[in-house]
Amino acid sequence: MIDSHLRHKIDTRQARLAVMGLGYVGLPLSLLFAEAGFTVTGYDVDPEYVRSLRAGRSRITDVTSERLLAALEQDRFQPTALPEHLAAADIYLICVPTPLSKTRQPDLSYIGQAIDTLATHWQPGSLVVLESTTYPGTTDEVLLESLRQGGAELDRDFLLAFSPERVDPGNAAHPLATIPKVVGGVSETSTRLASALYDTVFDTVHPVSNARAAELTKLLENTFRNVNIALANEFAQICDALGVDIWEVIDAAATKPFGFMPFRPGPGIGGHCIPLDPQYLVYKARLSGYEPRLVALADQINQDMPNYVVQKAMAQLNEARKALNGAKVLVVGVAYKPGVPDTRESPALTIIEALQKHGAEVDYFDPLVPVLALDNGTRMQSVALDRQRLQTSDLILITTDHDSPEYSLLHDVRDKVLDTRNALGREPATPPAAIG
Repeated sequence: MIDSHLRHKIDTRQARLAVMGLGYVGLPLSLLFAEAGFTVTGYDVDPEYVRSLRAGRSRITDVTSERLLAALEQDRFQPTALPEHLAAADIYLICVPTPLSKTRQPDLSYIGQAIDTLATHWQPGSLVVLESTTYPGTTDEVLLESLRQGGAELDRDFLLAFSPERVDPGNAAHPLATIPKVVGGVSETSTRLASALYDTVFDTVHPVSNARAAELTKLLENTFRNVNIALANEFAQICDALGVDIWEVIDAAATKPFGFMPFRPGPGIGGHCIPLDPQYLVYKARLSGYEPRLVALADQINQDMPNYVVQKAMAQLNEARKALNGAKVLVVGVAYKPGVPDTRESPALTIIEALQKHGAEVDYFDPLVPVLALDNGTRMQSVALDRQRLQTSDLILITTDHDSPEYSLLHDVRDKVLDTRNALGREPATPPAAIG
């Protein structure tokens, strides 16, 4: 039986794993299993990136090069760009991107490519687990039908499950192994075997009744955040209209010990989850005949925030009797959140392009993002944040609140600062003597 044979291999660490996609999800997951005694083949379509990994150089925030080197030296982790190396695996974990198209529709092309590659190289008796966030039904509609081609049958020739990634890049307070792992199989046997696999490396495994429940779990988590961030963003605009400090209001509300959870406004939403995942839910709900009004409205509010920030920039310059056209604007922080070098879906990029379109001369400072490529083809380099540049800037726009000592310099030019993150409200006002 496929389940007893594979279970024995998992329990004895003889099962060989193949992780497809070695980004912020796949690489940490690969090392987690390698460090638990499994042999892991890490597959990525980028040969240059694979060469970097084989040399022990990590580009992922949560994986140190030292940790990567240790797994390589023990021969537990074997990065490759050659799909034929997948054939020896017993278990396949798919960790590829699931972006949105330009029309904000789900883009499953990376999953499709992974399935095509897998279909050519996988062997009967395998367990396949999708970790990439997607709309409910992808696992049992798309993957199941693809794996069945050629006459293979679920529970006889293969097992199939979905287990959503819950990685929070840069969050050292929640290491990967401590984040409970939700698992839902297309069959009971698939759920049981996938749970047994993850139980070898995660502190807690939470099985659910099927793959769709697991898919919806991830969408609920990030839709919850999207909706509450939208509420905070709309409340910020209301407070602006009423002349009230939104940050003071949130801090006061957060003193209530029950019934309130503080979310904070910002210049928009970014990253690999919150801007994207609710749209997968909206897409599937509409296909099923239901119009998700609250989710769609929340997304609209959050997507409009960069434009609102640009309007605030215009207003602040007007108060100083300056126009945005020709103004020298310094954008501080372009990563989508503090502590990471990732600019995916970052609202700062949309804001920079809008400022440039209005004729502003825009520079940016981000200690974690030395080079920035915009969708309009513009390439920019991070500038130094020093007193001379601050003095010559007409507007300083904080869009990401990194933990960087240079930010303390901004207290000296508060009248020029548009702070979308309340960074100055939370930092000490003493600038470092060594900078400037």
